[in-house]
Amino acid sequence: MDQILGADEDSTQLRAARRQQLRQTMRQLRLALRPDLHQAYSAAIAGHLRALPQPQVAAFCWPIEQEPDVRAAIAHWCATGSRAALPVVVAPASPLAFRAWTPATPLTPDRYGIPTPAAGDWLQPDLLLLPLNAFDGAGYRLGYGGGFFDRTLATLKPRPVAVGVGFEINRVDSIEPEAHDERLDWIVTEAGLWQITP
Repeated sequence: MDQILGADEDSTQLRAARRQQLRQTMRQLRLALRPDLHQAYSAAIAGHLRALPQPQVAAFCWPIEQEPDVRAAIAHWCATGSRAALPVVVAPASPLAFRAWTPATPLTPDRYGIPTPAAGDWLQPDLLLLPLNAFDGAGYRLGYGGGFFDRTLATLKPRPVAVGVGFEINRVDSIEPEAHDERLDWIVTEAGLWQITP
């Protein structure tokens, strides 16, 4: 029995190490993307996002480390009646909360250095745009390891439509999903928009 438990523990540690290595590799690929390609791919992603149903509240992530910049899609939705929100880390190992955002909203770096509204209305999104550090065709994403978005998707009722936004260079065969990994509803890259079927 001890040998079986030991093997399971080794397997878990190896999987965690592979996922961490994948995070680093994918991040480096994204950071190496030429500025003109980043701009073109982000514009293509924003264009594809407009094909989704109009959200009431669209939550998105401020682009850091060469993540896709989806603010053009957010601006389009807001011009046609939607509200926008940014995620806020309220406590470690807790679900995210969402504060209203407009281009005039003052932002301050949070504990991770990500620009975040320090004040404003709390909103519940019905559409959540998630950056994809790595992703697979089954609809699973690999983030940065904090688990914030998985906890948020598992907690929010009703669950928002989860849309992963990323670049094709970060597509992999499998991220080796774990039990806590929440599946996406859509994936959007510069190449197009795909709905994930259960």
